[in-house]
Amino acid sequence: MKKRKWFLLSLVCALMLALAACGGSGSDTKEGAKEGGKENGKEKVDKSLLPIEAKNDGEPIKGGTLKVGLVTDTPFQGIFNWELYEDNYDAEIMNYASNSIFPTKEDFLISDNGLGKLKVDAAAKKATVTIKEGVKWSDGEPFTIDDVIFPYYIIADKDYTGVRFDSDFQNIVGTKEYHSGKAKEISGIKKVDDYTMEISFKKISPAIYSGGDGLWGYAAPKHQLKDIKIKDLVKSDAVRKTPATLGAFVVDKVVNGESVQFVANENYWKGRPKLDKVVLEVVPSASAAAAIKAGKYDVISEYKANDYQAIKDFDNIDILGRDELAYSYLGFKLGKYDTKKGINVTDPNAKMGDVKLRQAIAYAMDIEQVTEAYYDGLRTRANSLIPPVFQSFYNDSLKGYNYDPEKAKKLLDEAGYKDTNKDGYREDPKGKEFTIKIATMAGSDKDAKIDQFYIQNWKDVGLKVEYTTGRPIEFNSFYDKVQADDKEIDMFMAAWGTGTNPSPMGLYSKEAQFNFSRTVSDELTTLLNDIDSEAAMDPKYRGEAFAKWQNYMSEQATTIPTYFRTEIIPVNKRVKNWNIDYLHATMDDLQNVELTADEPVKSTK
Repeated sequence: MKKRKWFLLSLVCALMLALAACGGSGSDTKEGAKEGGKENGKEKVDKSLLPIEAKNDGEPIKGGTLKVGLVTDTPFQGIFNWELYEDNYDAEIMNYASNSIFPTKEDFLISDNGLGKLKVDAAAKKATVTIKEGVKWSDGEPFTIDDVIFPYYIIADKDYTGVRFDSDFQNIVGTKEYHSGKAKEISGIKKVDDYTMEISFKKISPAIYSGGDGLWGYAAPKHQLKDIKIKDLVKSDAVRKTPATLGAFVVDKVVNGESVQFVANENYWKGRPKLDKVVLEVVPSASAAAAIKAGKYDVISEYKANDYQAIKDFDNIDILGRDELAYSYLGFKLGKYDTKKGINVTDPNAKMGDVKLRQAIAYAMDIEQVTEAYYDGLRTRANSLIPPVFQSFYNDSLKGYNYDPEKAKKLLDEAGYKDTNKDGYREDPKGKEFTIKIATMAGSDKDAKIDQFYIQNWKDVGLKVEYTTGRPIEFNSFYDKVQADDKEIDMFMAAWGTGTNPSPMGLYSKEAQFNFSRTVSDELTTLLNDIDSEAAMDPKYRGEAFAKWQNYMSEQATTIPTYFRTEIIPVNKRVKNWNIDYLHATMDDLQNVELTADEPVKSTK
């Protein structure tokens, strides 16, 4: 189901997820990851040989505690609510107690195998959602259609503090009127009975089958939240400490920003989990490899790709890998978000407003060398804002911005950025000193080295680039500054998780708060609307619409894709039934996970 996870991370490394490895115990079709060819004297990992399942034929113990390490150098926010959360760390935590009602099948389309079933009447511009009967929340309260309707009222409320009241959500009839106070109810949301609702849309496109067009894919416990003011939800215990869940596990104890202990949900609709507990702890990146070797954790989330070499020979883990539903990018600040009107406003006089300047910055980056030197082939230069995992929509013919410093210099000359005082740095077209402020996320020493590598790349073509605030920024402060359009940020390094819906509407539309570059144009709006139009019900038309949008974004260079990513997860040898295949992911069937020893296995290497 659609999960817009935002990874606002530093340059290459903290841009998130991915490590990788050779070795492992195999998958359904492969005998484990092996080293591929060499580049610059280094071994490259053959990503196609990374297993997707941790095979373990050992005899399981009864119960036990799964120990999970979440690699991050900053405390997690602890917003355990799908309508309100803001970053991938909280999403990773919530996956153990998820309120998702729509799983996905082939091509990331909504499946009927979950708590909810979707029926679409495209001609009438309506959809019907029906939920399973007899299901209970973790606190024993019955799960009804009111819990599926309630999230729409949270997001559309005038006091909503989150970021999801975008053009996609406003496609539901009546949400704008309810949000503005002109209506007391959302006219397009109708309760049919205790297990059925009907949704009316302004238009229906193919996106609805992937969780788009405004369809929301999570339930919220109305009985627990209804008496809390919407503006107070994000600070409430019901969100941060004791959220009721439909998932396999229930939040039991929280140490703010540091750890979460879950216990088995006795009311889980798929059956009580075989594990008794899950304990998730924050692990600093500098100590993650040592913790894995010592057998401190069973599963590691968000392990950094540029630390692959540190764990590749450990014999106590299987290292699983898959193409990630994400891409890393360099964004340019071109305007502001108008909070009163709820729209992005592009500044025609923005400092980074010259398209040739932005293109030159992209051509000056030697991304290929960084991927080879730091990522062992586990990241590749991105050419598009659609990841290749979406095969039907990814434009593999798009060239993107390969390293070409001479072309960068030529573009800068044409745009009027020239070194008039002969100090090695270019002045702006008016002859004034020109310094670009970049925001990156604080991380490891390797991250800092990669930052400096790119800053040197830009210096080589005559551009002076310096850190915003003088240094990389702590994660939470980083995304606060980016979202708030801090005047000291000219460009920033970040990454997006797309979720299972490939539509870019929620990230780049006029109303999208996630449109951090704040770029808006009539042509962009038309291209986005075409992707999610009624005409796009024709697969050929939609494919062409995706291609046109990708070409436009590449030409405009307001958001430069930098890396496509391989998501890698180390799993301890005592874990049984852990699979990361998108069609059979363990996170959808956590009740089946078992352990074959009382404690995680330690590495002998």
